[in-house]
Amino acid sequence: MQTIQIRSQAGEDGVLHLNIPVGAPNVVYQVVVVLQPAVENRAPKSPEELGWPPNFFEETAGSIQDPTFYRHDQGEFEKRLDLE
Repeated sequence: MQTIQIRSQAGEDGVLHLNIPVGAPNVVYQVVVVLQPAVENRAPKSPEELGWPPNFFEETAGSIQDPTFYRHDQGEFEKRLDLE
């Protein structure tokens, strides 16, 4: 089995045509095609699409107005073995 990865663009008709050179004429091949849009074609999801309420970040960023509020000490990180 051989894996061939190609990058191709669909035509105006929405059809993707594949020409895959195999080198041996008159041989029967079993072909598996997995379609996955290229990463740059995907628009990033909005916070709402990710499950956040509308305007959540705009309304909560900087919302703590109490001057006595402080972040408590987070403690020490555990010591881990060095990677080799």
